[in-house]
Amino acid sequence: MTTKVEVVLPAHNEGDAIEGTLREFHQIVTEQNDVDLEFIVCEDGSTDNTVAVILHVAKDLPIQLITSSKRKGYSRAVIDGFKRSSADYVGFIDSDGQCDPSDFRLLWEERSTADLIVGYRNPRNDNIIRRLMSGAFGVVYKTLFPVRLKDPSSPYLLISRRALKTTMQGETGILAQGFWWEFYARATAAGVSIFEVPINHRVRAAGETVVYRPAKIPRIAAEHLAGLWKLRAELLQRTRNREQ
Repeated sequence: MTTKVEVVLPAHNEGDAIEGTLREFHQIVTEQNDVDLEFIVCEDGSTDNTVAVILHVAKDLPIQLITSSKRKGYSRAVIDGFKRSSADYVGFIDSDGQCDPSDFRLLWEERSTADLIVGYRNPRNDNIIRRLMSGAFGVVYKTLFPVRLKDPSSPYLLISRRALKTTMQGETGILAQGFWWEFYARATAAGVSIFEVPINHRVRAAGETVVYRPAKIPRIAAEHLAGLWKLRAELLQRTRNREQ
């Protein structure tokens, strides 16, 4: 008997990459694992042909499409996808083709080990600016939160329904672009069991990220740091409330 798995992925101007991502992931994952796979694609105000491509692929593959005429941002798109999900297991990948579908097997085989299985990128195949930003941010992050992950911004994961519901409590979405830093901090604070497995991290299938351009870095850094303090205050208050 197959197990239903929903895989969430956001998409903003990924018309050149998303068809290959969806078709490759579905083919390889369903061949290697006994799963009934469905995608939840959170299209986020694209100005290219992303929506048309997704609708074309949806003729062949099981896809739920959440679409928006206005840009919501990465975190809000992910949250909308998680809220739409209903399967006992929910996965996540980005739509740019960097997540290797062959690695899903590594996450799936450990689902009885922990409620949240995270793939840590080994090595991480991003540009130097993004890796430097992530490293510097990680130093601050790990002084504020007891998260002991090798890769606390990884977008490749598998989580149980119960753990997802527990993690998504509170004012989720404080970090508008750094969703995974926030997600893993919330999961840790909620007592969700987490296990990491090494995964391959590929070069983007097409295009380039529009988030971490040099001109945007100072603003993003300031917003992220302010968000970390707000998140820390929320999680500390939740801990106090539980202890009372």
